[in-house]
Amino acid sequence: MEPIKKAETVGKNIRAVHPLQKFLLLDVLRDKESRMIIYWTGAVLILGTLVYHWLEGWSYLDAFYFCVISLATIGYGDLAPTTDAAKIFTVVYVINGIAILLALFDRVRVVRPQWTSDQVMVEKRDDAG
Repeated sequence: MEPIKKAETVGKNIRAVHPLQKFLLLDVLRDKESRMIIYWTGAVLILGTLVYHWLEGWSYLDAFYFCVISLATIGYGDLAPTTDAAKIFTVVYVINGIAILLALFDRVRVVRPQWTSDQVMVEKRDDAG
C-alpha cells in the first residue's frame, strides 16, 4: 500500500478521545440500552428524597444529599434516619442502591469495551491491508 493511501486510511479511522465526556459517563448516557438504568436511578433518587423529607422532616436538599450518599454506599454519617419507618426504608433503599451501582458498572463494562474492540478491529484491518 502506498504511504499516502495508508495515511488516508488511518486518518479516517482516528477517533477523538474526550476524557471529560468519559468521566461524566456521557458515552453510557448516549447508549439506548443504558437509559433504563439512568431512569431507574433518577426515579429512586426522587422517591428517596420525597420519603426522607416526609419521614424525617429534612429539607429537600438534605434528603437528596442523604439519598446520593446512601446509594453510592459512602455513608458519611452526618445525617442518619431516626424513626423506625425511616430505618426500615433505608435498609431497602441501600440494598436497591447496591443493585443500581452494579447495573451501572455493568453498563459501563458493556459500552466501553465496544469502543476499544472497534479500535482493535480497525488496527487489525490496517495491519492486514
